[in-house]
Amino acid sequence: MNLSLAFILNSALLGAGLAMDAFSVSAANGLHDPSMSRKRTLIIPGTFAFFQFLMPMLGWICIHTVVQYFKAFDQFVPWIALLLLLYIGGKMLLEGIRGDGDDRSDNQRLSGRDLLIQGIATSIDALSVGFTIADYDLGMAFLCSVIVAVVTFFICLLGIRIGKTLGTHLSGKASILGGLILIGIGIEIFVTGVIL
Repeated sequence: MNLSLAFILNSALLGAGLAMDAFSVSAANGLHDPSMSRKRTLIIPGTFAFFQFLMPMLGWICIHTVVQYFKAFDQFVPWIALLLLLYIGGKMLLEGIRGDGDDRSDNQRLSGRDLLIQGIATSIDALSVGFTIADYDLGMAFLCSVIVAVVTFFICLLGIRIGKTLGTHLSGKASILGGLILIGIGIEIFVTGVIL
């Protein structure tokens, strides 16, 4: 394994680029639940980091095993991300419209299932990273994915903190704004993946 400063820097920059959708979703989650516990504040970025680690590795494995099947799947990635984020964003938007925003019950907080859906939706495009790291050996691909995950974790942690701060100031409108952000991210992924 040829470990160099350039490799680490490139992996970190790749992680920062891949984490932007997860950052926005983390901020939306913070908006939706400004009184989020410390544990949940760590679980959300941890989930996004896990999927940002997993997807490039799966992409690398696909390149080295079943590349022809993965290429056919690639065209569905924007559609899947759009549908998943529309579902979560729409749900959050409806909660914000129906509720008064100040009396958030536990069932209005982000569920584990919804968090998994967000993790997949924001990282599914990272499967394509397997193509860019295809010339790495297994050790380098693994290390690159770990660096991407660590960068994602800290970027998402920052997103949650920003969202929580804004959510506290926006009170009842936070869920509506968070839902609109998730819907916007889904549309952006779809437009860049299908139209552009």
